[in-house]
Amino acid sequence: MIILMRAINFFFQVLIYLILGRAILSWFARPNNVMVYKIYIMIIQVTEPILTPCRKLLARFGLNGMIDFSPILAIVGLTIINSLLINLLSTLVF
Repeated sequence: MIILMRAINFFFQVLIYLILGRAILSWFARPNNVMVYKIYIMIIQVTEPILTPCRKLLARFGLNGMIDFSPILAIVGLTIINSLLINLLSTLVF
């Protein structure tokens, strides 16, 4: 069960790092830089299903402006879900 908890934690950490990487690469990735742009597109494909619901939720509250706060909301949400899953599994084991 410890291995499962570590795998879940690793999965969520990778997602968080991908979201952070996407935010940083959005400043630098341009189509003329082919290698960086391909990595950026791959990260977009992985993280977009997480960020789209966050954008919709923020739009409901009128928080869709020039700055995209959806990565922050996604990271907070992923951290909470990760903690809940780890706590749930730890109570089942012990």
